[in-house]
Amino acid sequence: MDLMEYQAKELFAKHDVPLTPGIVAETVDEVRAAAGRVVVKAQVKTGGRGKAGGVKLAADPDEAAARAGEILGMDIKGHTVKRVLVVPAVDIAEEYYFSFLVDRANRAYLCIASVEGGVEIEEVARTNPDAVAQIPIDPVTGVDEAKARQIVATAKFPPELADEATAMVGRL
Repeated sequence: MDLMEYQAKELFAKHDVPLTPGIVAETVDEVRAAAGRVVVKAQVKTGGRGKAGGVKLAADPDEAAARAGEILGMDIKGHTVKRVLVVPAVDIAEEYYFSFLVDRANRAYLCIASVEGGVEIEEVARTNPDAVAQIPIDPVTGVDEAKARQIVATAKFPPELADEATAMVGRL
């Protein structure tokens, strides 16, 4: 399954994973109608959206519309931006990264997790491989509580967050 951010958020919401609210927009007017202090995020299936200029902060509806106008139609690594996700701007104290993917080389599933967040995850993996945990997932058993605990421990979550992170990973 290859999802855009907004599609993943819809899937997570069905499993009671806490999320920031947001709207998907295809036009500048849709963004203006929904915006306050927001982040406008390109929806394309590739990494590096922020670095490419596809993630922008806006202080008010007119600025959000202007940022959307800059992003919609943009080419990011060969992907044309046709829609944006508009989410409330929040101050981020900590950011964590989880990804579940098909490890084609090993014909298996894999969880990639990091307590250093997901921005530039490929660069983090290259420069500090110990900061990016890679945990194989058995396709028959999936992610049960024991596997969720292993993921959280291997990713070196702070002990005070281990139970909450385990519960969240278990819902994914």
